[in-house]
Amino acid sequence: MTPPVPYPVLPRLSRSANHGVLWFAAAAALAATRTPRARRAATRGLASLGVASLTVNALGKRTLRHARPAPVPVPLIGRLKRRPTTTSFPSGQAAAAAAFATGVALESPAWGTVVAPAAASVALSRGHSGARLPSDVLTGAALGVGAAFAVRGLVPTRGQVAPPARPRAEVPALPDGEGLVLVANTAAGSAERARALRDALPGAEVVECEPGDVPAELEKAAARARVLGVCGGDGTVNAAARVALRFRLPLAVLPGGTLNHFAYDLGIEDVRDLARALREGDAVRVDVGRYSCGGKHGVFLNTCSVGVYPELVRERERWSHRIGGWPAGVLAALRVLRADRHPLEAEFQGRTRPLWLLFAGNGTYHRMGLASGRRKDLADGQLDVRVVHGGRRPAVRLLAAALAGPLTRSPAHAAVQVGRLRLDHVAPGTLLAYDGEVIEVEGLVTLEKLPEALTVYRPIRSG
Repeated sequence: MTPPVPYPVLPRLSRSANHGVLWFAAAAALAATRTPRARRAATRGLASLGVASLTVNALGKRTLRHARPAPVPVPLIGRLKRRPTTTSFPSGQAAAAAAFATGVALESPAWGTVVAPAAASVALSRGHSGARLPSDVLTGAALGVGAAFAVRGLVPTRGQVAPPARPRAEVPALPDGEGLVLVANTAAGSAERARALRDALPGAEVVECEPGDVPAELEKAAARARVLGVCGGDGTVNAAARVALRFRLPLAVLPGGTLNHFAYDLGIEDVRDLARALREGDAVRVDVGRYSCGGKHGVFLNTCSVGVYPELVRERERWSHRIGGWPAGVLAALRVLRADRHPLEAEFQGRTRPLWLLFAGNGTYHRMGLASGRRKDLADGQLDVRVVHGGRRPAVRLLAAALAGPLTRSPAHAAVQVGRLRLDHVAPGTLLAYDGEVIEVEGLVTLEKLPEALTVYRPIRSG
């Protein structure tokens, strides 16, 4: 069999793959592209490689212990400098190569085609060097592919949870972006993405501004736009949704913040996704959640909650600018759960009861494998309500609720799906969080759905 690369290259490529060095370098290169899909592909590739290595080295080789084949004549330039001393079957190199390439391809087929030739060459190099039998290589590669699919079973790819392309909405197609005014929150690190969209759609107008100026710039943009665009995190997108609803404009969302749940659940991950939807005039109508309490009211696209989570959000904001977002989230969780406090007392479904947490999702959240919940349908007309009852050990109760299924009931937590919710007798100073923002509420809090109220652009797959 003729190798896909010349003999001088094969041994070097094989050696570079020892201990996963080649694949760690490839993952670093993918992550350096700074695109969400490439970073997820790199992470999935390494996770698949880890599972494959564990399976082959810790289980396969220790159990089967096949001796290596006798040395066979190969060109001097193609021989390995040092013949491996480990057992032959199955090939760990082939397993690692196949696992990494398959993991990358499952998340991003485009990047998979880039990685595949190197993976195939590494696998073939083991046979051409005389260190492996063809059966060793083929079995190792099969185990690597299986490991990648096993990881996908535990943590599904985003393509497996694509939202339905309905209900379709009639919107203008913008071949060059003319008519789109996009407001970018520069504090969210979104300026680069906004400029990339302007390069893809030269007729679009992009307005970059600081966080404090976002609401005013959105109002100005809506007054002159056919399509209102926004680039930022979930809080910025929430502000844009309020303006789009009031002006009755379709919304174009480009993820650009730390948290981009709405955009990702919508199926938009980068500039290419949004640009394609705008060019082709593809859009859907989605539900909007609304909260009201006395004179306060607003909307939420993702979630709304009271109890310990809003406290966690406020604590995280206090520390995020000092130590970064994720470390601040961990610190906030530790501080909130260790604090000596009493559950929130409120009337829920006709009964006054202590609550550690009430979470309401705009649409039903589904868990697949070990991944966090995602919405399959953004227009299902339901509030996904999860309640963690008061009692001892709030951390244990919250963890149990997080691990439970969407409709699980227990003495510690419960879940229901409703179109409207009343929470009465809420104590003054109670915190309510919506899409990452926090306000104080008291008395009667009402949550409800506005079915198919917002029109948003999103790429719609044919068929």
